[in-house]
Amino acid sequence: MALDPELAARLKRNADGLFSAVAQERSTGDVLMVAWMDDAALERTLATRKATYYSRSRQEYWVKGETSGHTQYVHDARLDCDGDTVLLVVDQVGAACHTGNHSCFDTESLAFGVDAPPAPSGVEARPVDSAQ
Repeated sequence: MALDPELAARLKRNADGLFSAVAQERSTGDVLMVAWMDDAALERTLATRKATYYSRSRQEYWVKGETSGHTQYVHDARLDCDGDTVLLVVDQVGAACHTGNHSCFDTESLAFGVDAPPAPSGVEARPVDSAQ
């Protein structure tokens, strides 16, 4: 089975034929990880609902959790407005990060050189949890 031609036409790939994929946890909205896909990885993901990525270092496909048991079941997949990134909304079992953390972004916030401006009128300011 091949990727739908209309979907394939909307994708913008880098010189290696890859585009980025962002995995977001369905229950929390947290960004879990960023990986690479090509047309075949996306097609496999859409066909099975198992997040399938392409490893640039190993030059092979990998299904998230196939060896670790830390699986991603895909509930929704969307292209961004430019067609160069796919968002996968997933149920994550176990750690998403190869370090064993739940998210690859379970790190300290980076320091800014200036204080944040007040939120614009009508926008509710949301505190950032820097304790992660």
